[in-house]
Formats: sequence, C-alpha cells, structure tokens
Amino acid sequence: MASHLNSSNLFALLLTALLFISRNGVVGSRQLLEKTEPEIPEFPKPNIPEFPKPEFPPLPTIPTFPKPELPPFPFIPNLPKPEFPFVPHAPALQKPEVPKQPESPHSASSP
Repeated sequence: MASHLNSSNLFALLLTALLFISRNGVVGSRQLLEKTEPEIPEFPKPNIPEFPKPEFPPLPTIPTFPKPELPPFPFIPNLPKPEFPFVPHAPALQKPEVPKQPESPHSASSP
C-alpha cells in the first residue's frame, strides 16, 4: 500500500526547510558585512587629439511641382423615387385556445 504524509510530518518538513533557508541568509549577510572591496588604482586619462569637423556638401534642392488641378465632379441627376405596388397585409390569425393545466395536489400542500 502507498503511504501518505500526514499533516504533522508535512509541518515538520516545512519547518526544517524554513530553518535551513533562514540560516543561509544570515551567513550570507555576515559575509557581505565583513568583506572589504579592494582599492582600484586610478589610471591617468589618455589624451585624445581632436579631429577637425568634416565639411559636408550642401543639400540638393528638390523642385516644387504645381498642384494638379482635378476635373470637376460630373453632374448626377436626381432620380425619381420608384413607386412600388401596394402589398395587402394578411389578416391576423387567431391564437388557439389551450386548456388550463390542472394544478398538482403536491404544489398546493407545500409551505
């Protein structure tokens, strides 16, 4: 048969894991506090000669074109509204009478 962990074993395992995690954090922070960084010597900055700025040729000019003139919009005549033939409406149909459903004796006695 398979054995299952009950809640007390699970709690003990969780508590042990938390203790190990917290102990590692304390040791790590202590090492950070005690550790000293080595001194980095300052080196002299090298002198970089300045180069002359290059001279670029002037930008070419783009010719401007005249705005094109569009032809006038063609005239569309107003068309008369079409006349449709009269469609007679169908008379309303009568709904069939449905007999009333008898009440159940169980629904009358329910509170």
